[in-house]
Amino acid sequence: MDALCADLAAEHGVLEAVVADADLSTPTPAAEWTVGDQLSHLWYFDQRARQALTDPDGFAAEAASLLSDVARTGRDPSVEQGRALDGAALLAAWRADRAALLEAARRADPKARVPWYGPAMSARSFVTARLMETWAHGQDVADGLGVLRVPTDRLRHVAHIGVGARPFSFMAHGRVVPDVDVRVELTGPTGDTWTWGAEAAVDRVTGPALDFCLLVTRRRHRDDVDVHADGPVADAWLDIAQAFAGPPGRGRRAGQFAPP
Repeated sequence: MDALCADLAAEHGVLEAVVADADLSTPTPAAEWTVGDQLSHLWYFDQRARQALTDPDGFAAEAASLLSDVARTGRDPSVEQGRALDGAALLAAWRADRAALLEAARRADPKARVPWYGPAMSARSFVTARLMETWAHGQDVADGLGVLRVPTDRLRHVAHIGVGARPFSFMAHGRVVPDVDVRVELTGPTGDTWTWGAEAAVDRVTGPALDFCLLVTRRRHRDDVDVHADGPVADAWLDIAQAFAGPPGRGRRAGQFAPP
């Protein structure tokens, strides 16, 4: 957990550097969301994540109320919270609550089950998911500001969630989950090969880890990444891949960004 929390803190630090002197009103590729809205969203769910770790019953009660309210009104409290503050106050609140989340995570039993808006997860998977969210929304911020982030081996956490979420990707689109293994072979930023699935699997996905992570977080269209599928199940998966819970959203359109 210490190593995982250190990676999450490092991801926080990268995003902190990107927004340090930024105009938080700058639009991002997410429709109607500014840089400040992206930070507000992360801040809001870092608060919820700390509560899930330290007060799971209280979190469960609030989560049910939140989901009901969002479904009924269409409001998004994760951005409303930040829009009520000026830029300096938003940054300060985000820093304080992400630090509180890390403090709680470092004390957690890695195998403890932590509730969330989808299925409960182990504390280790829970922190990994927060890293994935930070990286993905950080990509929106970087795209909005025209900043290129240097990829790191922390992408392995994002890729791991993306691979594990393959069944959910089919379910989120109302499709039957194929009972077929898919071999995934990715090239990390330092040239290492990262693998998942049986080596003998017929269906395979290959490519750079960065491209795969951009695809499964739906920050790039499939046409704009160098990720390749062999086999019908692998091919179908890449069209609908997502590493996060909830509806897939609009994603990004083909040609919106140059290849990474």
